[in-house]
Amino acid sequence: MCSKDARGNDVDLGTYKGKALLVVNVASECGLTNTNYNQLNDLYQKYKDKGVEILAFPCNQFLGQEPGTNEHIQEVACTRFKAEFPVFAKVDVNGKNTAPVYGFLKSSQWSLFGRRIKWNFTKFLVDKDGHVVGRYAPTTTPLAIEKDLQKLLVTVPSS
Repeated sequence: MCSKDARGNDVDLGTYKGKALLVVNVASECGLTNTNYNQLNDLYQKYKDKGVEILAFPCNQFLGQEPGTNEHIQEVACTRFKAEFPVFAKVDVNGKNTAPVYGFLKSSQWSLFGRRIKWNFTKFLVDKDGHVVGRYAPTTTPLAIEKDLQKLLVTVPSS
């Protein structure tokens, strides 16, 4: 499965196999933006060398809170929020133009609202084998997911 990065280049998401992933639909003009970006940065700094990757997918489907171009979004994420994790091109997370990655994530983890994503900063936790193991509401902060993320880093010795 491929997605486009902010510069329009294809990125094979298979390159992240073997890593625990936190996948988030982001928006730069949402009331949840500051907390989420700051805490995503904290998690990334703490776990990037331990097999964790955070993948941010900007989305403008919720009250137009991600209106900029991909270049502008990248600039905001990297300059204002100092994000070092990958920020992809803007995608749709609902509807007929749903990005394939979100089609997969939503079909793997339902919520109270069914498959539909209800707002910015919905989070999905994916294990090292590509299985979706958690879906979190927009109001669940990234640091509240840390214990679940840590469980994915623990390897059980074989007997």
